[in-house]
Amino acid sequence: MRPSLLILPLLCAAPISAAPKEPEQRTTMTAPITYPKTETVDMRETLFGESIADPYRWLENDVRNDAKVAAWVADQNKLTDAYLATLPGRDTFRQRLTALFDYERFGLPEKKGGRYFYSRNSGLQNQAVLYVRDSLNGEGRVLIDPNSWSKDGATALGEYQPSEDGRRLVYAVQDGGSDWRTVRVLDVDSGQVLPDKVEWVKFSNLAWAKDGSGFFYSRFPEPKADQQFQALNENQAVYFHKLGTEQTADQLVYATPDTPKRGHFAQVTDDGRWLVVTTTEGTDNRYEITLIDLNDAARSPRTLVKGLENEWSLVGNQGTRFFWSTNKGAPRSKIVTMDVAEAVPVARDLIAEDEAVLQAANIVGGTIVASYLVDAKTEVRRHALDGKPLGTVELPGIGTAAGFGGDQDDGETFFAFTSFATPTTIYRYDVRSGQATPWAEPNVAFDPAEYLVEQRFYASKDGTRVPMFVVRRKDVTGPAPTLLYAYGGFNIAVLPAFSASRIAWMEQGGVLAVANIRGGGEYGKAWHDGGRLANKQNTFDDFIAAGEYLIAEGITKKDGLAIQGGSNGGLLVGAVTNQRPDLFAAALPAVGVMDMLRFDRFTAGRYWVDDYGYPSKETDFKVLRAYSPYHNIQPGKTYPAILATTADTDDRVVPGHTFKYTAALQAAEIGPKPHLVRIETRAGHGSGKPTDKIIEETSDLYAFAAKWTGLDVTPVR
Repeated sequence: MRPSLLILPLLCAAPISAAPKEPEQRTTMTAPITYPKTETVDMRETLFGESIADPYRWLENDVRNDAKVAAWVADQNKLTDAYLATLPGRDTFRQRLTALFDYERFGLPEKKGGRYFYSRNSGLQNQAVLYVRDSLNGEGRVLIDPNSWSKDGATALGEYQPSEDGRRLVYAVQDGGSDWRTVRVLDVDSGQVLPDKVEWVKFSNLAWAKDGSGFFYSRFPEPKADQQFQALNENQAVYFHKLGTEQTADQLVYATPDTPKRGHFAQVTDDGRWLVVTTTEGTDNRYEITLIDLNDAARSPRTLVKGLENEWSLVGNQGTRFFWSTNKGAPRSKIVTMDVAEAVPVARDLIAEDEAVLQAANIVGGTIVASYLVDAKTEVRRHALDGKPLGTVELPGIGTAAGFGGDQDDGETFFAFTSFATPTTIYRYDVRSGQATPWAEPNVAFDPAEYLVEQRFYASKDGTRVPMFVVRRKDVTGPAPTLLYAYGGFNIAVLPAFSASRIAWMEQGGVLAVANIRGGGEYGKAWHDGGRLANKQNTFDDFIAAGEYLIAEGITKKDGLAIQGGSNGGLLVGAVTNQRPDLFAAALPAVGVMDMLRFDRFTAGRYWVDDYGYPSKETDFKVLRAYSPYHNIQPGKTYPAILATTADTDDRVVPGHTFKYTAALQAAEIGPKPHLVRIETRAGHGSGKPTDKIIEETSDLYAFAAKWTGLDVTPVR
């Protein structure tokens, strides 16, 4: 559920189209839809004195192993495809998205052994290709092209890490969107894939030993063949793989078999001496830190931080002096030091908590480079190793900067900068001179001056001041069809970022609104706590208030608002649609957590109890029961048009959530608008999805939203 920060696609030029027609022009209704009949079962459980019906429990079964579920999926896709084929804007969006994605874009480079490793997509490649340069501005050569791995383009390059000398590369293969990884090793000079193969890796870092003899990784026990996409992920352990050996010979480095719910993430310090193991049970950034001295043949673990109480993230080390960012005693986080040579290491404040939220920090070129959030925008500050302020990093504008990694003693680092109207550019930053210069920038004709980006603040139901970005063409001045997006969970901050797909919506005259609702990480721990567990309703109230604000301010009309969110954001869309079906014209919940009484029974669902609570505990159950999308559909109310999306290989939020939710929607008397589901094949929760599938899915979603919000889609000329 907790996504990593991605470098979003860049953008090609987009022509300006005519202003949108009034929403009332879209009210022509198609014939009533006849939904496929979904079998019900007499499944009822008594939970804390309440009888809970679950008539679609059978739809939780894995589509690969259950012919009935597979037939249901085929019937639903057939209906949805037929409906989407009637939408006039579908082909236009597909053409524009194809053109908008067709440009060169880069990922952040990783420097090892004087070489620079980076990803590049030439435009419409389904998967980015991994390149290497032997010098900063040298000619790049292809190392790994995953586009040749499968006919459908759905096998992707996942995590990768070059060895310290740049001669080897360990990399992960992701197939069909699954979270499972198969790890391989490449000889960089020859391009030869070595025999080494490691399987059943998930939620793992890949960390080389300093001498290049092998690498550390985290894995789970091999699941039963018919349960690999549904079984709970437990008993994760850290292993060391020595090059040239079989996985069966891998050394177990760290595990906690007495506490099987704990997961472990391993890093090697830049000096190569220490292995830092971060342990957690959920998603709430409450960690234990264990240190292993790799110079010690016994590799005995030593726990530095116990109790799973606070966030601890490694910034770097100078010998035995370690630097950490932590929210212990600092809800917006601070940087502390700790001398691990002490018998009982003590954390000492180095850089105090600030009004801004500390998001990340690294030691680069002998200085601390720290990224902060100020009202959901990035500010980067530099400090000496004694904590003395050295000024800020001048960014290209107001937006989001990410990166600043690399070796601690290297005088150069790289960062990516993006904003809603600024295509992502990779910059090289010289730590000593303080100069940032473009390293890879898009050659596009897009003119940011044609778009208006505003940050507004509105009052939620309880008076809380909530920020929201509103983006549109400058000539769109009156009420216009609006797409409102939010996430609101797991301490994730939704930051300004460029998106080629969203431009396809805005160039047609649509408005984009992104609300930074509670539950996210925009204002630190208090903002997160304000939208989780018993406070989860605040998240929904913030989102509903955003919609009301957009209408009250004349940005959109009452029947011109579509809402969108994925994963936890899919839950958000499902919950607010039940609570305020009158407010929205269309709803687009993606890979959503829709059954809040059973989410913790599948794959990674057990991690999410930090944000949602335990369905098995009465107090939490009552909160979850009150907003669970599957359990709170309101017959007799007129619902907006709904197009839910999921994928058959989603082993993070299993597709059964969306299957059951869709079946319940279609069985309820909630009005004549369509309530459909689009189920992608050979795709997962989102990562690794090929470009052609992204274009097809986005075309369908935008055409659906356009029809029900009144966005007049102008054909491509």
